[in-house]
Amino acid sequence: MNIRTKPADEATPAPAEVPVALDDLCAGAGTICSARYRSTTPERVLASASWFFCHHGFHATGVDAIARRAGTAKTSLYKHFGNKEQLIEAVLEREGAAWRSWFFSEMAKVEGTAEDQLLAVFDILESWFADPYFFGCPFINALGEFDVNNARLRKILAAHKAHLNGWIAAQAEMIGARDPASTVARFTILIDGAIVAAQASGNPACAGHARDLAALQLAAETQHKTRRAPA
Repeated sequence: MNIRTKPADEATPAPAEVPVALDDLCAGAGTICSARYRSTTPERVLASASWFFCHHGFHATGVDAIARRAGTAKTSLYKHFGNKEQLIEAVLEREGAAWRSWFFSEMAKVEGTAEDQLLAVFDILESWFADPYFFGCPFINALGEFDVNNARLRKILAAHKAHLNGWIAAQAEMIGARDPASTVARFTILIDGAIVAAQASGNPACAGHARDLAALQLAAETQHKTRRAPA
């Protein structure tokens, strides 16, 4: 991933405590959907990097701070991950997998129609937004920091989005949407918009507002299906 980093004097936040307690470190970024890490050296580096990237940003975090918080040498970080760019990729992939596992496990608890399932997306998001350690979406945060033409980052983001988008498309087909791809696009705007709004405002209710808009969209799809139904 071709990431443009800031000068060294701007790239290291305040020194981290050394070492961080294992339970705290292995909680990753610390939210209900964050990845959990083991006590091996590469896992501690990932956990430390995840925490820093999510709370201080990608550019503002230097590898020295990550290594200190992990309680390991910087050479170990390079040994396991090569460079900061590869470490960022590893964190995004790990945290993305953890988020998807959490999200779909929550979705599995939802009963009802395909429409109920789609609207429940925003109820689940609200529980995430209400987490006191909520820091936004690491993928959206990364896009805000990196070159918009960063092909590697966009590939990782697309892979992450593909899981949720495929599920939304399947539900859209079940409700008889005219164009499931358009339904996916609209839901993506509502979901990502709610995430950013909740991060900026600190208000979990942003999810409910997005849910209201999604309900209007689904109502329009239902009316379309009703009009086409035989008399």
